[in-house]
Amino acid sequence: MSHLTDEARAAFRDAQPKITAGEDSLESIVAANPARRTVLKNGLLGLSMLPMLGALTACGDDDDSGSPTPTPTPTPAPAPSYAINFAPVAINGNDTVTVPAGYTVDVLLKAGDSVETGAAYASGSFPGSAAQTNFWAGGNHDGMEFFELSGVDPNSGGLLAINHELPDYNILFSSGAYNAATATADQKAIALSAVGVSVVEVAKGTDGKFAVKAGSRFNRRYSGNTDYRVGGPAAGLLSPTIRGTLNNCSSGRTPWGTYLTCEETTNNYLDPTQPNNNYGWVVEIDPYQELAAPTKRTAMGRFSHENTAYMDDANNRVAFYMGDDSTPGCIYKFVPDRAYSTGNRASNIDMLDYGTLYVARFNADGTGEWRALVQGQNGLVANASDPGNVSQSTTPPTPTTVSFNSTADVLINAQSAARVAGGTLMDRPEWITVAPNRQAIFVTLTNNSGRRVTDNPNPRTTNLHGHILKFRENGDSPLATRFTWEVFLLAGNPNLAEANLKGNISGDYFSSPDGLRIDPQGRLWVQTDHNLTGNAGTLNGAAVNMTQAFGNNSMYHVDQTSNASKRFLVGPVGCEITGIAYTPDLKSFFINIQHPTGNWPVSGQQPRSSTIVVRRTDGQPVGN
Repeated sequence: MSHLTDEARAAFRDAQPKITAGEDSLESIVAANPARRTVLKNGLLGLSMLPMLGALTACGDDDDSGSPTPTPTPTPAPAPSYAINFAPVAINGNDTVTVPAGYTVDVLLKAGDSVETGAAYASGSFPGSAAQTNFWAGGNHDGMEFFELSGVDPNSGGLLAINHELPDYNILFSSGAYNAATATADQKAIALSAVGVSVVEVAKGTDGKFAVKAGSRFNRRYSGNTDYRVGGPAAGLLSPTIRGTLNNCSSGRTPWGTYLTCEETTNNYLDPTQPNNNYGWVVEIDPYQELAAPTKRTAMGRFSHENTAYMDDANNRVAFYMGDDSTPGCIYKFVPDRAYSTGNRASNIDMLDYGTLYVARFNADGTGEWRALVQGQNGLVANASDPGNVSQSTTPPTPTTVSFNSTADVLINAQSAARVAGGTLMDRPEWITVAPNRQAIFVTLTNNSGRRVTDNPNPRTTNLHGHILKFRENGDSPLATRFTWEVFLLAGNPNLAEANLKGNISGDYFSSPDGLRIDPQGRLWVQTDHNLTGNAGTLNGAAVNMTQAFGNNSMYHVDQTSNASKRFLVGPVGCEITGIAYTPDLKSFFINIQHPTGNWPVSGQQPRSSTIVVRRTDGQPVGN
């Protein structure tokens, strides 16, 4: 979550998909051995022809003139290396994207670029109505996912689904600002057009650079002006059709190839006339436009959703892990009632409407349990007592009475239900990622400067710099109700004077871990979102801000065994680094640069949030 989001909502806050199966998925297999893609592309026809060709050779004429000269076996190409060998880049405050030597950066999609057919943003002008901006890429690019297209080499093209958390107001309004209380109807519509999701088809050119494929039938905007269906147990208490999605922070995907965009707000602060309960949901979108219209899935609970990450098993049972990006917030998982289908995509259309929502409780001894948020269980009854945010004060707040008379009550008030059920209040849980081998789940706890009461999973008061937690399901099963956990690392700067701000990072230090993903090769990538002007602590006897202590926001590889951190990328002035997706061969990484404030990406123009593509100049996988 951008600190700009905090400011924006402060006043109101209370084509066919590939079915994946974790480490056994095509994505993981091909990433481990790209040569297998040739076999997969040839398919069963190519394999079945082999015995036939042998038979035809045996049935040739009686000419015994001699055997043909065998064709020499070609020397196989060396297997690609996924070792982390890049030379880390230095902390800096430069107004550019800094990457290691041997890497290049291309800008793919800027706020205001055309997604659907229409005129794009023109520097120096401002739109008069949403009739123009409805077709633009929105602002504050955040979470994203890459989807393969049938008949297209996925290393050369596919679909990108990109979240837009907040408008880039500086290209929408001459004032560079927006006030919902005084905005005209046109201004509201323009602002609402700049949030939501962009789906674009991308293709690699002969120069090796990716570009948006203009005019593709898959290119589509889903915004704050779009209408959404509602599904699940709480649907009857919401509007039959909901206008808009917003504050689309991070995201996720399903094994059946749909995109999950996460609403990180429980109200519509861009248009406060809309009912609060219509927001704070996970929204399922089919990037191929084959299944249901975009749908808010209420069975997954209402809170400030950050992202989703799934774990499945050999029986196609699946769990979706989610963090509530609140200060503090809880960690959840949703388990659908049935297995998903790998052969009939349409049969999964309502998978996310039926299941059980759980909240995580982290015990002091390194064990944990998932407590079901089910009406009538774990204290979720009429006149229940909500203890409140007990982590934020040494004097416990006065409990409030809340009634859970139905499943819908539990889901709409999921934050309160989680506290009543005994869920652990965490230091702003953001991204969650699941290891391909299912043996580890990581979650970033970005920061919590207001924490006053500690516990083992949240060991620091005034937690300015955040930490990363690691847990493992019993039996490595998505259906487990118990787990074990540990604090993976504490972020901070070892040169700061305050002991609780130093952290324990080995190597390149950072603050406020946010974006997080383990790629198919099991490599852990971390992205940061520190408030650049926020207090960082004391350095060399003087108070310093985040930029002085950590430089611009950045991206790291962190070794899961040694915890050694290497700085891979540093963003331009004012930005957050967020969003990570990649082609299956891991040679092209898509990364988002959110809310830059300097002279990037186009010199002499307004700064714009953008999606970039990072790759090696020698064509090897990213990380070398």
